[in-house]
Amino acid sequence: MRIAVGLSGGVDSTMAAYLLKKQGHTVIGVTMSLWDGSIPIPDRGQSGCFGPGEARELSEMESIAKRLDIEHVIIPLADQYKKNVLDYFKSEYKAGRTPNPCVKCNQLMKFGFLIDSAHKLLDFDLFATGHYARVSENGRRLQRAVDISKDQSYFLSRLSPAQLARVTFPMGDKLKSDIKKLATEAGFGDLAKKPESQDFIECDDYSVLFNKEDIREGDIVDTNGNILGHHSGIIYYTIGQRKGLGIGGLKEPLFVVKLDVHKNQVVLGTKEELYSRALKAHSINRLLLGENENEGEALVKIRHGKNLAKAKFQIEGDIMTVNFEEPQMSITPGQVAALYKDDAVLASAIIDEAIK
Repeated sequence: MRIAVGLSGGVDSTMAAYLLKKQGHTVIGVTMSLWDGSIPIPDRGQSGCFGPGEARELSEMESIAKRLDIEHVIIPLADQYKKNVLDYFKSEYKAGRTPNPCVKCNQLMKFGFLIDSAHKLLDFDLFATGHYARVSENGRRLQRAVDISKDQSYFLSRLSPAQLARVTFPMGDKLKSDIKKLATEAGFGDLAKKPESQDFIECDDYSVLFNKEDIREGDIVDTNGNILGHHSGIIYYTIGQRKGLGIGGLKEPLFVVKLDVHKNQVVLGTKEELYSRALKAHSINRLLLGENENEGEALVKIRHGKNLAKAKFQIEGDIMTVNFEEPQMSITPGQVAALYKDDAVLASAIIDEAIK
C-alpha cells in the first residue's frame, strides 16, 4: 500500500513513517509550507507552525526523509493557512471568543488541503500522521489513544467521517515511552530528545497578527460593573485567566469570567463564578451519533487535557445543549465540546456560551 505521511519534524510523525515502511508499505513524506513573510514575526529560533524559521525546519525534514530513505514533497499552502486558520483566529478573538487554531488546522489544512493537494501530485491510498488516536469503521469511529496521557482525539473531533476514512494513525495503539525508545534504537535519538511543545505561530505575542485598530484599550470590571483597572486589548485575555491581570490589592483571587466585546470590557469574578452547569454549542459534527439521535448521555471534554465529565445532551437543529452532572470550570466560547461514549467520539460542536 502507498501511504503519504504528514512529516512535521517531530519524533511521532517520523516514527509513524518508520513503522509503516517497516510493515512493507511504500511511504512518501509530505509537509506543508506555510510561511510567506507577510506578518512581522521576529526570527528568534522559536518553534511554531508559522514563522520565519520554516526554512530551517523544512531542511530538517528533508534530512529526516533521507534518513528514512523515503520520498519527500513540500506543498505550499500559505494562502490557505492565512485564510482558514489565521483569519479565523483573529475573527474569533475580536468577537470575544477563544479559538482553537490546532483543531481548525487539522480540520481544514492537514486533513483537507494537504491531502487534496498531495493527491494532485502523488498516488497514495492512505494518509498518516503521528497523532495519538485510533480510527476504525470506515472513519465513523474515532477513538482515544491507548496512551491516554497523550491522546489527541479531541483535536481531531472536528474531522468528518469522510476525512477519517482516508487516514491511519500508527501511534494510536502505542505508548509514547515505547516510541521514544524505538526512535533511539532506530537511530533517531535526537528526535526523541527534541522538545514537543509547538505553538501555531513562532511568537508568544499574538498581537502581531492583528491590525492596530483591532486592539483597543478598555476597562477591567467586576461582575457588578465596578472598574478595577484597565486592559490594553481583549485579545490578551481568556476565560479562567488569573495571572497577568495587573490588578493588585484584591481581597481574594479574581479570574477572567467573561469577555464583553460590545463594551470592550474584561470581566473578573471569583473562582466560584467560573463554574457553569451547562453550555450551548453550534456546528455539530456527528461521528458515531446518528442523524436522529438528538438526546442522550455522554462524557464531555471542553478542552484538551480536561477530564471527561458526565453530562446529558439535547440537540435542536444545529444547536446542542449540554447539561453537566457537576458544574464545570472555565467553559470557554470558541473552544470545542467533544462528546464521548466510552473511548470513542460521538460528536463535537463549537461552544457558544456557558450557562450558569
